[in-house]
Amino acid sequence: MKILLIGGAGYVGSMLARKLLENEHDVSIYDLMIYGKPNLNHDNLDFIQGDIRDFEKLFKTVMGHDCIIHLACISNDPSFELNPDLGKSINYDCFEPLIKFCKNDAGIKKFIFASSSSVYGIKKEENVTENLNLEPLTDYSKYKAMCEDVLLKYTSNDFITTILRPATVCGYSIRQRLDVIVNILSNHAFHNKKMIINGGSQKRPNINIKDMVLAYTQILNSSHELINGEIFNVGFENHTLDQLAQIVNEVMGGNIKIEHKDTDDNRSYHISSNKISKVLNFYPSYNIKESVMSLIEKFNDKTLFNTFDNNNYFNIKKMMEINLK
Repeated sequence: MKILLIGGAGYVGSMLARKLLENEHDVSIYDLMIYGKPNLNHDNLDFIQGDIRDFEKLFKTVMGHDCIIHLACISNDPSFELNPDLGKSINYDCFEPLIKFCKNDAGIKKFIFASSSSVYGIKKEENVTENLNLEPLTDYSKYKAMCEDVLLKYTSNDFITTILRPATVCGYSIRQRLDVIVNILSNHAFHNKKMIINGGSQKRPNINIKDMVLAYTQILNSSHELINGEIFNVGFENHTLDQLAQIVNEVMGGNIKIEHKDTDDNRSYHISSNKISKVLNFYPSYNIKESVMSLIEKFNDKTLFNTFDNNNYFNIKKMMEINLK
């Protein structure tokens, strides 16, 4: 299968590209490459450096592919809030023109969209399932939800669409991020022997990056009847921030100092991934502890170094450095 990863040079995309190549797919990565090209070399891999807002270049790239996996976005609330107009232009404005072209002109057979579990907002329900109303609290999550509506509007028997709502991803990647919660805690625990928790009781679902990659491959390999027009939560471990800190502390040997600070960020949710397990027989193969261990290994062997000052590990710092517009 010829697969185009839009945003494929990012944290998840680079690891997904590697797995797809291992599975003998032809892979194209369309990305701004602001963090550089991922360390991937393969005869069946093409890199196209481009902006998703450059329709001429993007549409030319889309042609000839069987499947699109759309990962590109300004990828978290702080990065989005740095420049809301930029965030909207990338995360929403160019989405429907792409969908129209893929369906009506390029003959794309399958389109998979990376949404976010943050679209639910704050929920009282113990387990947040895919059929609950969306109450996004931020522009980032609002535009993710609006893109979902756009994509589902174009779904048909000859344009297979699937939406994933991932939990926060954690663990080592060849395009590393150290600005997501488990990775933040691991970085501070390893290097400073201290973790600072903002609040503590808020629930945060997480998923090992290897499982996130496997979820995408499971969608690719599933029959159209099971995935067309469907939405799947993907996040099997739901813990409070305090519990996440304890997991990191345990993996680190139990001698890490933990401090708490007050916070106004009360976002808290506990997503259920029962649907993807029941419908697609997908279950996690890894866990948060293994995510922390993967980071420790890379801290120790210096694959990851200068981990507080290297802007490539922090989306918002990189955007500020290059003044992305």
